[in-house]
Amino acid sequence: MKENHRRHFIKTSLTIAAGVALSPVLSHANAQHAVLQFVQEPLKYPFNALEPYIDALTTEIHYTKHHAAYIKNVNDAITVEKIPYTTVETFFENAASLSAKARNNGGGAWNHNFFFASLKPGSAPVPGGKLNAAIEKAFGSIDHFKEQFAQAAATRFGSGWAWLVNDKGILKITSTANQDNPLFGSAEVKGTPLLALDVWEHAYYLKYQNKRADYIANFWNVVDWEVVAGRLI
Repeated sequence: MKENHRRHFIKTSLTIAAGVALSPVLSHANAQHAVLQFVQEPLKYPFNALEPYIDALTTEIHYTKHHAAYIKNVNDAITVEKIPYTTVETFFENAASLSAKARNNGGGAWNHNFFFASLKPGSAPVPGGKLNAAIEKAFGSIDHFKEQFAQAAATRFGSGWAWLVNDKGILKITSTANQDNPLFGSAEVKGTPLLALDVWEHAYYLKYQNKRADYIANFWNVVDWEVVAGRLI
C-alpha cells in the first residue's frame, strides 16, 4: 500500500470520519449540528493480504459490494427520512425508532469499518500487555476466551456477529443478529466493542462454504491485536 494511503488510514482510524468511529472512543469531534454521514474507511491492506485464511475474492466482494452498499443505503436513508441524529452514538441508541433500511444499513456500515480495521496479515497469535491481562481476568485464559468467542460466533443462528466488548471495565462476549451491534440501545449486552467477527455467509462462503467453524478458527490468524488493545481504555 502506498505510504500516503497508509497515513490517511491511520489518521482516519483515530478520529471520527463524518460520524463513524473506528476507535472505541465514540467522540463528538465533528460539528455537533452537521448531518450524520457514514464513510467507508480505506482498507489498510490489499485484498489478497489475508490469504490463505480469508481469500482475496471474498475480501474484494465483501468490501467493494456489501460494505459499499451499506454506506450508500444508510446515507440515502438519512437524507430521505430526514434522520436528525448527528452522532453515531445517538443514531445507534435510537435504532429501534429508525426504519429497517436506516437501522440495518447503519449497522452494516459501522460494523464493517470496525471489522476490516481489526484485521491484518501476519498477526501475532495472542494479545499481550493490558489486553492479555483483561482477557485472563474475565475468561481465565486466552484459550478459554477464544473458545467462548468461537461458541458465540458458531451458535449465532443465521446472519450476525460475535463481539468482545468492554462493559465498564469488564470484558464480555456477546453476539448480535443481522447488522445490530452492542452500541444499539436495544442490545442484549451493551458495551464498547473491542473485536468483532462477521458471520454472515457472504463473509466466508466462497472459501469455506458451510464450514463456519473453520472460518472462525482461521480468524485468529489475522486479528490485529494492536488495534484491539488500542480500543481498551
